[in-house]
Parts: sequence; C-alpha cells; structure tokens
Amino acid sequence: MADEKTPGPDDGRPPARTRTIAVDALARVEGEGAMRVTIRDGRVSDVALRIYEPPRFFEGLLRGRAFTEAPDITARICGICPVAYQMSAVAAMEDACGVTIPEPIRLLRRLLYCGEWIESHALHVYMLHAPDFLGYDGAIDMARDHRGIVERGLRMKQAGNELMRVVGGRSVHPVNVRVGGFYRAPSHKELLSLRDRLEVAREEALETVRWTATLDYPDLERDVTLVSLLPDGEDYPIECGRIVSSDGLDIGVDRFPAEFVEEQVPHSTALHARMRGGGRYLVGPMARFANAFDRLTPEVREAALAAGAEPGTRNPFRSIVVRSAEILYACEEALRLIASYEQPDPPAVTVVPRAGVGHGASEAPRGVLYQRYEIDDEGTILAVQITPPTAQNQGAIEDDMTLVVADRLELPDAALRGVCEQAIRNYDPCISCATHFLDLEVDRD
Repeated sequence: MADEKTPGPDDGRPPARTRTIAVDALARVEGEGAMRVTIRDGRVSDVALRIYEPPRFFEGLLRGRAFTEAPDITARICGICPVAYQMSAVAAMEDACGVTIPEPIRLLRRLLYCGEWIESHALHVYMLHAPDFLGYDGAIDMARDHRGIVERGLRMKQAGNELMRVVGGRSVHPVNVRVGGFYRAPSHKELLSLRDRLEVAREEALETVRWTATLDYPDLERDVTLVSLLPDGEDYPIECGRIVSSDGLDIGVDRFPAEFVEEQVPHSTALHARMRGGGRYLVGPMARFANAFDRLTPEVREAALAAGAEPGTRNPFRSIVVRSAEILYACEEALRLIASYEQPDPPAVTVVPRAGVGHGASEAPRGVLYQRYEIDDEGTILAVQITPPTAQNQGAIEDDMTLVVADRLELPDAALRGVCEQAIRNYDPCISCATHFLDLEVDRD
C-alpha cells in the first residue's frame, strides 16, 4: 500500500492524493483476475473487474467434434459444477435432434444435479465465504477456533460428492452422462445406500440455515433484475425450465440469444452480458429464490424466513443464507427422488443426429448456464455458444463494487479491501468458467 501526492497545476490548488490498494491474488475464488476502483473528488468514477486468466477456447475445441462428445468435454470446464455443463449440453443436443427423454431419465438427472448443488454450496458457504463473516483469512484458520463448523461443512460436501459418484460414475467430472440419458442407471440398492448420509446432511443443512442467520451482514440493497429458470409444474428450478425474470420476462430457452447480449470489454477476457434493450441482470441463488420461492418445500420456506431471507431480497451479502436454504432443499429433493425412484430401462434413448440448432439451459449452483449448438446431419458440431453464470454476473459485481466503495470511502485501505473481497465472494464467482481473483487496486485522486 502506498500513498502518493500527484503534482497539481501551478495555480495554488493542493496536489491530488492517490491511494492504491493492491491484492496480487484473491483467495477463496476459482480463477484469477483483478479489479481497479478509481475514486476522484470523493466519488467512485470507475470500477473494472479485469479478468486476465487466459481464454480456454472450449467453444473452439468443440467445433468439429461429434455431438455425443459434448457432455464429456464440457464437464471439464469446471471441477465444481461439471454436471451443470453436462446437463445444458445434453439438453441442447436433444433439442437439436428433436428428442424428448422419458421422465425417469429426467428425474435421475435431477438427482445427480442435487449432488452437485449440495457439494458446491457447502464448499462455498463453509470454506470460501464463512471466513469473511467470522474474520479469518481462510477455512484452515477458521477451523482452529470453529472445528465443528468446518467439519459440518465437509460432511455435507462429502454427501453431495458421494451422490454424484453413485449416479454420475465419479464425484468429479462424472462419466456416466450421455446424450439421451445415462450409460448405466444405478440400482435401487445403490441409491438407498445414500439415504442415511443424506438424512444427516439434511439436518446439518437446516442447522446451517439457522447458523448463517446469526452472521453480521453489511448493508447493500440492489435494484437489479433477477433472472432464473422456472420449470413447468411445481419443481424448483434445477435441470430445466423456461427463462423468467423478476420484471416479467417469460421466454423459452431458445430465445436466450434474442433477449440477452454478450459483449467484449477491454479489461476482461470474459464476455459481459446484459439484457437486450435493458441493463445488467443477476442470476444465481437469489434469483431462483425470488422467482420460485413458492416451489420450495414448506420446511425450507419456514427455515429461510426464520433466518431473515425474504424471497425478494436484493442484498447480495445475504446470499449465504439463500445458498444454505438451497442445500436444505437439495437434500430433501434427493431423498424424495430416491424414495420414488423408477430405474430407467433402458438407461438412455436413441438419439439420431440431424442438421439443426439446439438450445439448453440449467441452473448451475451459480445461476443459469446456457448452451447453443449447431450440428450437421452427421452430428458434427459446427458452432457453439456457452454462456456461464459468472460471465453474466460480472456487470452486477462491478455495480456492487461501486455501491460498496461509495458508502465506505472513510474506511482505511485494509478494511475497504476486505469488504470488497467479501462482496465479490457473494457471487461464488468461477473465473475459470467465465474466461471464453482478486487483484484489487483502488486509485484515489
């Protein structure tokens, strides 16, 4: 940290004072990036989330490959939410080929997705975000004083990983997913073996909701459009649905490119997204919570409300409570799906390629993940668009930084840096997914 005085004009005015806060690498996020905040005349004049992680070129890598390869290739985009990439990919390919999967296969996919929600949310709540609220540099330091809390988070994460292993073939980058269904459907016995662990996870998830309610939340109310999926029927959005917003948008997934625009910005290797004809928007737990609160089970709704999480909340710092409520829902939903499981026979339907365009979207733990594919009549991939949730949330993160800094200009550098880092971790950003954190620099003139 350095304070510098910049020489001013020779007119008697005092020189400008510049304060710069730099963090070489932000811990507890996935990937690398930087942020620069410029303050002039006591006001925030510019905020830029600079993602400098090299592009990974998955869209280019997929072109020329067989349509059947998309689930396995896209799963490698992220080790935390591979199921999200697989589910959006298979949905898009089945859409392009005009295939509708049977209900038992859809429900098995939803069960696999529950495992990902449990492990990803538990990782974020306990290992990445809780240290901010409790004043620790990381989970290891936190564990010295709060061992029981950290162990509870690890047990829930392990329960989610085990569910992914049984249904998906392994807990990281599952290999059992294919276009049309699964290579193998688990037996009733295999799924029932998970029940005791999931019941424990459910009770610990309920305790997690209660515990996060005791945390101290900074004030930050946002006026932002919330976008999520909303399935037909009564399901909470996870593996499928139409695209809806808190402002009344209701469209099919195929309308995503028409309603949402991706743009390159000079300071980032990831694209920024906005609503066509409108402004920035937000995807993720708070959006699902607002748009589908009535789809949660009565127990989850009751626990969330008791924890102070209202369905229309716009304070991103309270997203840790909403994520905890979604862990509870995912545990309950997994137990329900296991209890009513009908083993698909066969585990996949035949998908014959045809020339066309397909669209798919699902709810990654971090929000809506959209994919579009164009294939030829032999099933060769010709064009690809992958829009991950973190890329969609980048603009909202920058807006948050403007509000956070503007309300806390009097803070010393270290304190301002800490609240900025915490605000970014509200979104559980996956920078690696978004490149198609935080080196924080505050420039005060």
